[in-house]
Amino acid sequence: MLATTTSATLLGVQALQVTVEANGGEKGEPRCILVGLPDATVKESMDRVFSSMSNSGFTHPRTKVTINLAPGDLKKEGASFDLPIALTLLSAIGSLESSRLNDFVLAGELGLSGEIRKIRGALAMAMMAREIGKKGIVLPKESAWEASLVEGIAVYPVESLSEAVDFFSGKQPISPLQKEKSPYLISSSRKHPLDFSEIKGQLKLKRAVEVAVAGGHNLLMLGPPGSGKSMVAKRIPSILPPPTLDEYLEVLNIFSIGGLSSSLHGNGMGRPIRCPHHTISDVGLLGGGTKPGPGEISLAHNGILFMDELPEFKRSALEVLRQPLEDGEVTISRSAGKVTLPCEFMLVSAMNPCPCGYLGDESKTCRCSIPQIQRYRNKISGPLLDRIDIHVEAPAVKIEELRSGAKGESSSRVSKRIAACREKQSKRFASEHCKTNSGMTEKLMEEHC
Repeated sequence: MLATTTSATLLGVQALQVTVEANGGEKGEPRCILVGLPDATVKESMDRVFSSMSNSGFTHPRTKVTINLAPGDLKKEGASFDLPIALTLLSAIGSLESSRLNDFVLAGELGLSGEIRKIRGALAMAMMAREIGKKGIVLPKESAWEASLVEGIAVYPVESLSEAVDFFSGKQPISPLQKEKSPYLISSSRKHPLDFSEIKGQLKLKRAVEVAVAGGHNLLMLGPPGSGKSMVAKRIPSILPPPTLDEYLEVLNIFSIGGLSSSLHGNGMGRPIRCPHHTISDVGLLGGGTKPGPGEISLAHNGILFMDELPEFKRSALEVLRQPLEDGEVTISRSAGKVTLPCEFMLVSAMNPCPCGYLGDESKTCRCSIPQIQRYRNKISGPLLDRIDIHVEAPAVKIEELRSGAKGESSSRVSKRIAACREKQSKRFASEHCKTNSGMTEKLMEEHC
């Protein structure tokens, strides 16, 4: 008996359709043969499937069964094939009578007890299910909420193999998830703990930050230790405009592929803020690995990448930023394939003016020689600096300003002005590819500036 269903494998931030076929009742020694270019994890799925079947009350096949993952020239990776393999196998040997299997996309990792565990890339799989015209997608409960944000596809959560079998056999109906109840949309309802009003002085710096955020411009803050560069950077999230639903889905999809989607629970529709340590490698920043995955620049897509003490990063790590800053995407080539990942982020960086940090400071004397200062600043190449639109000095704040009880503008007031600027830009570039002033081409600059 031949049974068929649909699953998916991940490539970059996309899910590619995979047809799972199982043919039971073949002549020969009772065993299961898995073909279709599976990787080691997929090959191990048969052991997980058999254990979960036994512990869920189902019998093993008593005939030869061939399971095929098509197309045969596409490498299948990950444990998400466990659930579709188990259900097609049960259908092929007559333990599950259902003509509905092929109406859905299935994905989920099986535990030995029959429980269904979370997977990566559920959001991308839901988008694929909608594109190929399926009625719905069946996913682990832990992964289903992110997929529920995709319009036009019903998402059914399951927690065990038995529950999935009962659903397809019609014994146990399951209601599709409602997007409005998704924990990815529900905010913790508390305000941002840090506010711009807490910053003493630095009016020029705060104005530069406001302009940079309003136009999506890359920013470099230059000043001595203790001048408030990091303090200002940590308060940028409090003035960021919220993303649109499409922008948020792009962010969530990347986090899901990277296995980090749970970190967005309870944050509402916020923009990502990534703060890599200066010891990060090129691959950690750019992305890659044996199986190409997102790095920090892709995880900062539609958000902020904050790089403190910029000259302390490896020169090679800084140089890999040049092309992504220009193109808004990064292409990674490995033996496993070539993938293109989005990375449209706003770079916020900070650095001292010299190795000791006190060049030009009125209260402390710089101890650095001219060659030392030149070597320090030469760690950042000219082409990279050219891609940072706004360079602003952050001088040390005078003691009188620190002792002053006067408060600056609150984040709420600043964010309202930024929101108004973003609204004007969205109208201005409604028919263009760019979203903010930072993405304007020469032609658009001549037209609007």
